[in-house]
Amino acid sequence: MPDTRERPAMSQHNEEGKFPRGLVIRLFAYLVAGHLFAAFLYLLFTLGDKS
Repeated sequence: MPDTRERPAMSQHNEEGKFPRGLVIRLFAYLVAGHLFAAFLYLLFTLGDKS
């Protein structure tokens, strides 16, 4: 006799342990933006120290 019970649908999970693509892109963008901001602050403090 075949199994006729409904199985719960996989909502938006592709595979176990994988992050959603949008989250990875956003995390990468925040990391790049954060490092650029830190480099800008470093440049400001370096130039400000020379005077």
